[in-house]
Formats: sequence, structure tokens, C-alpha cells
Amino acid sequence: MQGSVGIAVMGASGRMGQMLIKLVTESPAAHLVAVTERPDHDWAGRDLGECMGGAATGVMVHGDPIDAIVNAQAVIDFTSPAATLAHAQLTAQARCVHVIGTTGLSDADITALGHAARHATIIRAGNMSLGVNLLVQITRQVAAALDADFDIEVIEAHHRHKVDAPSGTALMLGQAAADGRGIDLNAAADRGRDGITGARTRGHIGFSAIRGGDIVGEHDVLFAGEGERIVLRHVATDRAIFGRGALKAALWGQGKGPGDFDMLDVLGMR
Repeated sequence: MQGSVGIAVMGASGRMGQMLIKLVTESPAAHLVAVTERPDHDWAGRDLGECMGGAATGVMVHGDPIDAIVNAQAVIDFTSPAATLAHAQLTAQARCVHVIGTTGLSDADITALGHAARHATIIRAGNMSLGVNLLVQITRQVAAALDADFDIEVIEAHHRHKVDAPSGTALMLGQAAADGRGIDLNAAADRGRDGITGARTRGHIGFSAIRGGDIVGEHDVLFAGEGERIVLRHVATDRAIFGRGALKAALWGQGKGPGDFDMLDVLGMR
């Protein structure tokens, strides 16, 4: 397929994996070259189409990510931190674009990804939607305009199956607020309240997480002052917005060379 970008999707059986597969196969600018699953997964070693309840497609589900990455121009990865770090070592060797939507990454994980970005194009974001990235920019601006007399709280809601909290998006928003204030988020973050906690510390950035039902993703940034509140909000109703952003990033990254990028780079917002 001349001019079409070959994409490998990691974690094919998950909700995001299946959404990404659908978006890639429908895209006129990309085609699916490979997918992966854990070696012990029922899908490993089988034809993807048959795994998804349809006709054979000729695309195999690989249990070894090397077999998927070797023929890919871009890898889209919404898996787990450990898997993403292992994939990053391989994409660095293959010099292919690595789009990372994995959440729950630690500071050490992010440092390791930075090392891999010396050799490959890495595009990483806690959320790949256009609306959320606009909200990040607005949050930074509002935080810069208001002093610590306005308490900042990031409130997020997701479906009952989400395993990490705060969400990657909430942390993006908290980091934007901290950047706007010119403070260190690690020192100012308040991630849990239970029992007799005492009064809120001036200048802290709080995080509150809700888990339930099939909520795709809701994020509020609350600036609460004396006598007034400002609420910035984004509501996702379809997880396809994340997949479309990831595919856009994979296409944008072609020919960019090694580097550590995010969706603000992809969207030309820097």
C-alpha cells in the first residue's frame, strides 16, 4: 500500500485495542500490519479476524512483540507500564514511531522512555483527545492568572474497570496547574483524604477519583476561591476520540526523527 503507514497495535483484545484496530483498518492513510497479545492469551497465534468473530484477515496475533514491531512503521500502545517499557526498547531498536497512551507510568518509567526517545520517535500523552489537550492549555493559563487564594482540585470519573488513580489525564491537568503556578506538583499534590485530615494546605493541588459504571471519562478542574468558583470541564462520551488522536499521532510522527513528543506537538499547540 504505497503511501500508507503500517501500524502495529499492541494489546489487541482490549477495548482500546479493538477500537484502534477498527480505526486503522478504516483509515485511508494507514493499514494494519500486526497486533499483539500476551503469549498465554487465547488470541495468541491465531488470525485476528477469527479472534474478533469474523472472517480470516491474514493478520496474525503475535505473542512476541518483536514479530509485530519488525514490520511496522508505527506502534500504538495502550497496554501496561511494564509492557510499554519493554515495547519501547524494541521500537528504539527498530527506529519506528511509538505512540503511547498507557497510563499509570511512574517517574522512573517516564525517565526510561526518555532514554528510548534518543533513538526513536516517542509520542506520549495521558489523553490523546483534542478537547483534553485544549483543557490542559486553558488550565495552565487560569492557574497562572490566579494566586494560591484559589484552591485547585482535579476531579475525574471513569468506568469501574479502570485500574489506576488518579487517571493519566488528571495528572496532566494537575501538572498543567502546577506549571501555571510555577510549583512542583510532587510537592503540592494531595491525592487522598480520609479521616481527620486537618484543614487544606494553601497552594496544594487536590485529586479526587470516581469509579463506576461505564463512564468513558469526565474531568473537572475546580478553582475555588472566597465567594466564587471557576470550573473547567471535559466530558468524553466515546472512547474513539482517544483512538483517533493516537492514529493522528502515528501519522504525524513519520519522518520526525528521535524525540520525546506529546499531543500538543502533534496538534501544533506549542
